[in-house]
Amino acid sequence: MARDFKRTDRIGDQLQKELALIVQRELKDPRLGMMTINAVKVSKDLSYADIYVSVLALDEGDAEGLREQALSVLEQAKGFLRSELSRRVQLRVMPQLRFHYDTVLHEANRVDALIRQARKRDSDHGNGD
Repeated sequence: MARDFKRTDRIGDQLQKELALIVQRELKDPRLGMMTINAVKVSKDLSYADIYVSVLALDEGDAEGLREQALSVLEQAKGFLRSELSRRVQLRVMPQLRFHYDTVLHEANRVDALIRQARKRDSDHGNGD
């Protein structure tokens, strides 16, 4: 039997697609840089939409600054984004937008580095399995 998708999941997916298009085409702020909308989770009562974003930084040193800058731009554009979403997505009430930095990519890179370090250490000790 196919998995039944909840209405909030479908709404979250639609909001994610539309937000990505709006940010890419409508927001012309260079401070956003290479930003990705990873997920949108909508509350059961549709009052809030938690939007998880990640920002690609060329070096780890300025990642924190870029992250804060991107979240600041999104917070300032929250009203514009919400009004654009309400024009594109047919909902009785558009949820309030809350932006969060998604740490999944950062954690994945950290775990990958730990695995590489362990494999290198194993190969240095002659356990090249």
